[in-house]
Formats: sequence, C-alpha cells, structure tokens
Amino acid sequence: MRRDIFQAIADPTRRSILTLIALQAMTPNAIAENFNTTRQSVSKHLRILTECDLVKQEQRGREIYYSLEIEKMKEIDKWIEQFREIWKTKFNQLDELLVTLKNQKK
Repeated sequence: MRRDIFQAIADPTRRSILTLIALQAMTPNAIAENFNTTRQSVSKHLRILTECDLVKQEQRGREIYYSLEIEKMKEIDKWIEQFREIWKTKFNQLDELLVTLKNQKK
C-alpha cells in the first residue's frame, strides 16, 4: 500500500526523524537513540517514510543507513508554496491598511 507523503509528515516523530537525517545518513539504532521509544517503533516510522519515498536506504556492510530524499521534500514545498503566496498577499494588504490608517490620523 502506497501512503501519502502528507500522512507521513503528519506524525511529529516522523518529522523529527526527517530532521535528524537531513544532514547525515543514520542507522535505525542511531536514530532510535534520539527518541524515548523502542527500536521497533522507529523501524515502523522508517518503513512508512520509505514507502512514501521521503527517505532512501543504503546498505553499507551489515548496516542500513537512512537518508533524506530531498526531491520528494520539494513536492511538499511546492504544495506549501501556494499558502506562502496567500499569506504574503494578506500581509501586504494589512501593511497597506496600516499605512492608510496611520496617514488618516495625521
């Protein structure tokens, strides 16, 4: 079953995992050390992130390292961008209103 990337990032633990591995690839054990949870729980989160293509696995010897799949993160950023534009417009309108109100008081 393919999961939606927005379901994946809805969970705070998964968002924290993405933040952790953004700078360097890590093993599941290294990731689990950063959470007050079981290694099994972290593995479940990694499985979901992998299914959504937000992380990639790389075998190095006997260890599997997980790293951020930046191209998939761009898909999230693209979706969020529309809201940035909406808020930017609203803030600009608010700025204009405040300037108008300030000029009326003079």
